[in-house]
Amino acid sequence: MARVFAETVLPHVDAAFRYARWLTRNDADAEDVVQDACVRAIRFFGSLRDDDARAWLFAIVRNTWYTRVSRRDTAATEAPPNHARAEPADGALDPEARLLQQHTVVRVRTALEQLPLDFREVMVLREIEGLAYKEIAAVIGAPIGTVMSRLARGRERLLAVLKAEMSMEALS
Repeated sequence: MARVFAETVLPHVDAAFRYARWLTRNDADAEDVVQDACVRAIRFFGSLRDDDARAWLFAIVRNTWYTRVSRRDTAATEAPPNHARAEPADGALDPEARLLQQHTVVRVRTALEQLPLDFREVMVLREIEGLAYKEIAAVIGAPIGTVMSRLARGRERLLAVLKAEMSMEALS
């Protein structure tokens, strides 16, 4: 059973950490959440009914986070995420293009962090982690229509934040 767990679930731990970092807004809490989630995943491995271990693990990560938040009631006071583990720079880009790319990534991440948690989490699951609507619905425990609605509204809000930032930059 340990081998099957390792082959089925462990390949998704890095993605689970990235998701947890977006939920918790810092690396230390994300590591704790993922560790607790992995312990729960091992304990409840028999409840994995289909082959979608990624969405199953994400749901456990989400539930673990919300359990912690409900105990502390301080989700809104967390520090912003540490992007020290950001994606490696693309070696094929020249320095100027790489700098512009990094600036864009920081702007989008900062704008994404400003979204309410409901919108931010579906945006991260869809646009960063690449989950399908059905998988996101399973992770957050909501109908697919809710996922689609949150994605649409989240994208609108993200665009509004980015446009406002661009307007502010143009004025300075």
